[in-house]
Amino acid sequence: MSKPLLTALAAACALSVPALAQARQVTLTTQLKNYGGDGAYLAVYLTDAKGAYAGTLWVAGGKAKYYKHLSDWNRLSAGDTKRLVGVTGASVGAGRTLKVTLDLADALIDAGYEIRIDAAAEDMRDSPAEVRVPLATSQAGKPQAGRQYIQTMSFQLP
Repeated sequence: MSKPLLTALAAACALSVPALAQARQVTLTTQLKNYGGDGAYLAVYLTDAKGAYAGTLWVAGGKAKYYKHLSDWNRLSAGDTKRLVGVTGASVGAGRTLKVTLDLADALIDAGYEIRIDAAAEDMRDSPAEVRVPLATSQAGKPQAGRQYIQTMSFQLP
């Protein structure tokens, strides 16, 4: 290849790569029920179209010894040694709201991915797959009911 052609190719790649890596700020809002117990541990994570673990978005609850109670997330993400880097916070009290804003790659939206939340509270039943919702523009802003601890969960896209 000639130098001008290589230079043009390199310039074209440099301009197109940032377009592929664009992200959107997504805000997740999870309202807990007044279930009458201690603060809940929540694992918010993504799975792909086949149900395989794709990454952890947020974990509410700081004591790792309780993560085994977030059973689906714990099982699916066990090999992900970086699963908790910068994605943890305090547990969420009954009747309280967890609101998290994060950047998600545009390529994940409307591509078959699903947001899942596992929930657990001390001395109460664990609730794997408490909420499951497609990461799709058609689902943005629509509250999804939880099964045991979560009243509603919704996400907003810009």
